[in-house]
Amino acid sequence: MTGLNWPGIRAIFHHEMMRFFRTIWQSLASPVLSTVLYFVVFGAAIGGRIQSVEGVEYAAFIVPGLMMLTVLQQAVSNASFGIYFPKFSGTIYEYLVSPVGWIEVTMGFVGAAAAKAILIALVILLTSFAFVGVHILHPFWMVGFLVLSSVAFSLLGFIIGLWAKSFEQLQIVPMMVIMPLVFLGGAFYSASMLPPFWEGVAKLNPVLYLISGFRWSFFGLADVPVGVSLVAVGIMVIVCLAIIRRIFATGWRLRD
Repeated sequence: MTGLNWPGIRAIFHHEMMRFFRTIWQSLASPVLSTVLYFVVFGAAIGGRIQSVEGVEYAAFIVPGLMMLTVLQQAVSNASFGIYFPKFSGTIYEYLVSPVGWIEVTMGFVGAAAAKAILIALVILLTSFAFVGVHILHPFWMVGFLVLSSVAFSLLGFIIGLWAKSFEQLQIVPMMVIMPLVFLGGAFYSASMLPPFWEGVAKLNPVLYLISGFRWSFFGLADVPVGVSLVAVGIMVIVCLAIIRRIFATGWRLRD
């Protein structure tokens, strides 16, 4: 690690974070408003019919799912736009010829995207306290899953930004793939509530493992073993890093 260009990493990270803080109120207002609406719709309307899930009040049960929904959306969106804009403006070549390698560029952009997602997730957690009492059973693991999930999906967003050739392509994967996977991944329900066949189908969804591990850190409840959730996140990080390394090594979509 001593060979890394830390000033270069800090410069990229600082630039991305300053862009976020220049519009921080707009960046925070949307997820907070969405959280309030989710609590009104799911917590009040559906919660009136489903009093509890496995002994946990339904309004509290959906808090980890709401946080993870926002984390995945924000991580993918911030990382993909962060690297796509230099491609769009042509400044990507400054990164390619500067004394920073693919690791430094990735750490700078992905680190900033993950930090933004984590900050917004914590704001949502604070907002949820206004609606329901939430007790975090394993705070250390809550932070761990939050960080790992943010990094994993920031890496995925970084790949999407490298792949995209237009703003339309930049939006299609989050809207057509990430969002459905989150809603089908148990954000607002437990997989154990499904019929056996559909429960098996749900367990093919990788997002289910992230949400399950994150919910376990709150309530000690999980649809899959926590160790499996950690392995799933670890595999995703490794695969994404391998893809990014390959892209920078070949120049695919970077020198077009």
